[in-house]
Amino acid sequence: MQLGVIFDMDGVLVDTYHAHYKSWLVLAEQEGVTFTEDQFAPTFGRTSREIIGHFWGSGLSDRQIAEMDAAKEEAFRRIIADDFPAMPGARKLIDRLAGEGFALAVGSSGPPENVAMVLEKLGVRARFQAVVTGMDVTRGKPDPQVFLIAAERLGAVPAACAVVEDAPAGVTAARAADMKAIGLVSTGRTPEELREAHLLVHHLSDLTPARIRELF
Repeated sequence: MQLGVIFDMDGVLVDTYHAHYKSWLVLAEQEGVTFTEDQFAPTFGRTSREIIGHFWGSGLSDRQIAEMDAAKEEAFRRIIADDFPAMPGARKLIDRLAGEGFALAVGSSGPPENVAMVLEKLGVRARFQAVVTGMDVTRGKPDPQVFLIAAERLGAVPAACAVVEDAPAGVTAARAADMKAIGLVSTGRTPEELREAHLLVHHLSDLTPARIRELF
């Protein structure tokens, strides 16, 4: 049976919690509205379009939401380009999994430009057989759509896939997809928030191909 591992990006491959929050503050200032960390934290893992629609969508056209989305994500890319926050152990884990025959995918709510930048800076794009971004889905996490598309593109059955996630919504999405959920306690997260995961780790270095196989 072909085993697959699907990586979320933000908070898993890169420690982008603070960068995303800063970019939301940039957008909020431009729009003359307030946005607090208490508002931001529960949204991590959802698409920017959904977040804008939730907090500021009343009376906005689809075009206005798209323009705000683009401005926010452009600010985010500027922030991480200046100080790229690679997650410790990400490259090593990806190399080990690829070397032992796992099929690898990215399943992210972020836009294609963000995902492309991260994979290029990590130097791991060639390791992934599938990449799914926020532009490929119509429903963000906790809906399982992003992970189900990733499994389909890998040619793997969902029950043979594990998902590495740092957000509660992502853990919920992985379980809804009938996949094994690996919770990573990254910046802004607590073990309690990720209690529904099948396996909980505090560092990517705690993960090995053998530990992931044991989940199946």
